[in-house]
Parts: sequence; structure tokens; C-alpha cells
Amino acid sequence: MPSAVAKTCKALVKAGGEAWLVGGSVRDLLLQTQPKDWDIEVFGLAEAKLAQVLASLGRCEKVGKHFGVHKLWLDGLEVDIALPRQEKKISEGHRGFDVRCSPSLDLEVASLRRDFTINAMMYNPVTGRLLDFHHGQQDLKNKILRHVSSAFVEDPLRPLRAMQFSARFGLTLDKETALLCRGILPEAQALSVERIWQEWLKWSKATQPSLGLKALKDMGWDTLYPELLALQGCMQDEHWHPEGDVWVHTCLVVDEAARLAGERKLSVQDKSTLMFAALCHDLGKPLTTVTDGGGKLISPNHGQAGIKPSVSFLQSIGVPRRLVQHVTPLVKEHVAHFSGEVTPRAVKRLAKRLAPSNIQMWEMLTEADACGRNPAPRSRPALAWLELAKQLDVEGQAASAIVTGKLLLVWGMVGSSEMGKVINQAYEAQMDGLFDDEVSAKVWYKSNIL
Repeated sequence: MPSAVAKTCKALVKAGGEAWLVGGSVRDLLLQTQPKDWDIEVFGLAEAKLAQVLASLGRCEKVGKHFGVHKLWLDGLEVDIALPRQEKKISEGHRGFDVRCSPSLDLEVASLRRDFTINAMMYNPVTGRLLDFHHGQQDLKNKILRHVSSAFVEDPLRPLRAMQFSARFGLTLDKETALLCRGILPEAQALSVERIWQEWLKWSKATQPSLGLKALKDMGWDTLYPELLALQGCMQDEHWHPEGDVWVHTCLVVDEAARLAGERKLSVQDKSTLMFAALCHDLGKPLTTVTDGGGKLISPNHGQAGIKPSVSFLQSIGVPRRLVQHVTPLVKEHVAHFSGEVTPRAVKRLAKRLAPSNIQMWEMLTEADACGRNPAPRSRPALAWLELAKQLDVEGQAASAIVTGKLLLVWGMVGSSEMGKVINQAYEAQMDGLFDDEVSAKVWYKSNIL
């Protein structure tokens, strides 16, 4: 435990209070992982006294005026310190609560406002005492995600928290908790898209994202996303997809994508791109799946058809525009490696079509797609494309245009509306391998434009 946390707790105890680590801090300590957030709940101190103690330790600021939350920056660490509180539901949405800070609140009563048992444990870092009124430690051991009390239904954000917790910690949703989540479904419309996005973003960082999708289905919250719902029951040809329908396949693919992201040590941004591309890659299949003349199921052009439902789904969960722009070309081109021979021309043109994403991300998506067909063996069907792209130096981005407006002016072309057309024509010729530097570009220009 960081010395700043211990120092803060000891100072609060010295002032006459009780300091308990709460929420995810305790959960992560029990999982023997470094908590990303350090949350302390203080009992027995008036807020004025709490603020005085924190100010003596370092820079502090009250950030939750209605919740009694103070933020302390100490030794390079950011710690949230709050007073125990009681919450009463007064209106719809996850913000519709009347909150009252109660420094003298009973410890067990204070734990009742927590959402899941794994987040309701309390740990005293001064005495080493663990309080577990709702058997969260056992649920964590048994990989069960269970609600704390009937007050769970007062916050419609909690089903989405259940989704991302299941995915991040490999948990199975308790059946009774799933039923409670179904009952909250009508209140989902009260959630802001910004808050929805935060839960989906956490889902994209998970190691077992399929468990989040399973929880979403068990809670009935998959009905909020018709694009995902349509995958269930959309059958595939057994030869290519022995695993089952498109929903089953997608669950396998997102897990494979998470595995690859970990193995390749992707940045948070790149992992989010890969995860949402994996989730959306087959959204075009329900729109295109038909039976051919031989009785086989086929999904012609499902990559192209998947763009519209992908954008619709991603916008509905608040995905930032820049991320949408990276995901959609990956969805569109995820089967491009089946369309022809691997040539420099084909690779360069693919790199151009994938922008602003790139062939590295695309190749990982094709691998996740191919590996998500259990019991079929894992494979990397587009590896040759990636290797050639590296030779051509276009694996990370499309080739830059050699012929530019500035170069055309140097060559004597008078600026006009035709210049843009010439630049585009030159880039197409460059993609076809007709020139590869300024000298050969000038030869092409003289032969084809002048």
C-alpha cells in the first residue's frame, strides 16, 4: 500500500476518526492487483475537521459538494476521501438521489449503498481489519457478481457496471441480480450517453469481454442494442463456423482480440479500436445472410453492409467520433484478404482504404476473427499481407503522396481547380506502382499530364 494512503489514514485516526478503504480499493487489494483508485471513507469526523486534517497533509479540494467527497494529492498520488452517506431515491436516473452525509453512520448501514458485494467490503489499513458484511470475499473467490441489497434497483447505471465488472474480473452474474437488472430496463433511457460510454470503455479494457456480453444478455439489456441482438440466431455455414451463430462467434472473437491486445501490448487507444472493431465486425451478416443455390449459408458483402449498423451502435453508446472513424474501415475490410492475390498494389490500396486505421490493426482483427471459430484451429490468414506491408513501409499508415500541389507548382503547373484532380490521378498511379520517387513521378507527369 502506498505510504501516502497509510499516512492519510493515520492522520485521520489521530484526529479522532476511523479511516476505511472502501470499494474497488479493497477488491483490488484482495485480487493482489494494484488499485487504480484509492478511496477512503471516514467515520466519526465532522466535515470541517476532515477538511482541516487533509489541508495539513497536502493540496486538497472538495469535488463532490453534495456527497462530502474530498480529493487529496499527496506524494504524487491522488486519493478520494469521503464521509459515509445515506442516499434516498427521489427521481429517475443515476443522479436522482437525495444524499445526506452522516459521519456517525453505522458501518454496516453505510455498506448498504454499495452496488455489488465485491465492492462493499471495508479494510482498515491501520488495524488490518477487514469488514465483509455481505460475503464479498467469498463471491470474489467463487467468481460471482451479486448485488448488496434491494436498493440496487435505484440506480439504472448498475446493469452496465455489471457488464464491465463481469468482463474485467471474469465474473458470472448472479441470477437474482440479473432479474433485478431486467426490472431496471425501463429506466435505461434516463442514462446520459456520456456515462454509458464510460462503462463500455471499461468493457473494452477487459480480458474476458465475452463475459460482459453474456451478462448483458442475461439481464435483457442486449435489447437496448438491436444491432447486437440481431446477431443472436443469425446462423452461419458450419464448415467455416463450427462454433454456432454470429453471436457466439462474436463472443469468441472479442476474447481473442483481448488476448492479442495483451500479447502485442497495445496502447489503451489501440486496444479500444481493436475491441470495438471485433464487436462490430459481423454486424452486416444479419442484413446479408442468404442461402445460395447449393443450400449453403453465405453473407456477401457483409463487411460493407456492416458500416451502417456499426456507426448506429457505436453512436448509441457514445463512442467518440475519432474512434468510430478508426473502427468502420476495419469492419468494412475485415475479409479483404480473401479477395485476391497479395501484391504490392493490393497492399498499398488496402492501406489507403483502411485510413485512418492501418494494416497492423487490420491484421490483428483478421487473426481474432479466424481464431474465434472454436474448435477450428487458430490461424493468421492475413500475415502475408502484413509482412509485405512492412516491406513497403505501409503497415502503420498509407503511403504519403509523392506528387503534391507544391511540387506541381515547381514543375510549372499553374494553380487551378485542375490541380486537385491531377494530385488524385497521380496518387492512383503511385498506388499502381507507376512511380516511386520524385524523379520517376516527373517522368510520369510529363508523359500523362503534359
